[in-house]
Amino acid sequence: MTRTLMFSILLLVLTSAIAAADPTEDAGQLAARIAATYTGKTPRQWGENVTGVRTRLATDKKVLALTLDACGSAKGKGVDRNLIDFLVQEQIPATLFINARWIDANPELFRQLAAQPLFEIANHGMWHKPASVNGRSVYGIDGTRDVKELVQEIELNAQKIEGITGKRPRLYRSGTAFYDELAVSISNELGHEVAGFSVLGDAGATLPADKVKVALLSSKPGDIIIAHMNHPEAGTGPGIMAAIPELRKQGFRFVRMSEYPLK
Repeated sequence: MTRTLMFSILLLVLTSAIAAADPTEDAGQLAARIAATYTGKTPRQWGENVTGVRTRLATDKKVLALTLDACGSAKGKGVDRNLIDFLVQEQIPATLFINARWIDANPELFRQLAAQPLFEIANHGMWHKPASVNGRSVYGIDGTRDVKELVQEIELNAQKIEGITGKRPRLYRSGTAFYDELAVSISNELGHEVAGFSVLGDAGATLPADKVKVALLSSKPGDIIIAHMNHPEAGTGPGIMAAIPELRKQGFRFVRMSEYPLK
């Protein structure tokens, strides 16, 4: 076991222990306790790649992490079944960041995805909000208004996922993938590493298939690809399905994010 891997495992154990120190705490009590430790602190950073966000796999091997978000907005509760079926047929692992609203709209499908060994389930928040301690917004979407709401955004969906699957998620990506650095620290306290990305696969499911394919073919060893699984009408699925055979010919293989330390 490498020193980097040992450190990553120790960090997860320690951060999980912080959040789980009192098993009788409910989410509200947990939020109040953590909020008290951040009184008077003001964030200095805001963006997709603030301090603490993990954007790559810590390896030089020709491996890639395909991550698929399911956001659960009014127009984002669907699923690209063709893409999911393709990944299963081709045995392509993926990390699925799933929002609570999407779970509620697709309960049986969520259970099927969680039971599929190729996939790991990650936390995409309770209400799909940018991760802020002071309500900062992006793309017209209001962020969590304070520390308490941020804790609930992360923790309530973590508990929801664990209640259904029996396994607590260890990776978190906020709605819009925007954070301040205090929000990242709080996520760590809740036992989650914050999952960024290094390849913008579909620009929020807005790119046509040919541009999705080009984006994926730009991947380098250790890249984390962000795309979406909740818009079957988009070019995301066809673009991914076109790119994967070419990436495999180049010697790349796909892994779940948890299979490697992150950096």
